[in-house]
Amino acid sequence: MLKGTKLYSIFTGTCPVCQSESMYVSSNLYNPSETQKMHERCGNCGTKYKIEPSFFYGAMYVSYGLGVAMGIATYIIAAFLFNLDRLTIFFLIMGVIVFSLPVVIRLSRNIWINMFMDYDPAKARK
Repeated sequence: MLKGTKLYSIFTGTCPVCQSESMYVSSNLYNPSETQKMHERCGNCGTKYKIEPSFFYGAMYVSYGLGVAMGIATYIIAAFLFNLDRLTIFFLIMGVIVFSLPVVIRLSRNIWINMFMDYDPAKARK
């Protein structure tokens, strides 16, 4: 349904050009040694993921924004829906951010690379 859109590539972690294969070596987010390991190129269309050295440093800006958004959302839910005290909310926010760190790392990389590459239906696997 969403194939061919940037959202599909962002949420599935597939190649931003052909959206046929995963960019990551492992699908396990919570293995610290495997979270950031990526294939050098797409096996289907040959797209090189690291356009230049240190390309994914820019994803840090995206991850900062995602972390802030998650912190604000956690605060709003905890304070207004559950009426928790400030110290409990603080620890809850820290727990949510730490627990979701691998998801944020990959999601920010996916968003960053999709800002620079577009889907090409001619390169997609039939």
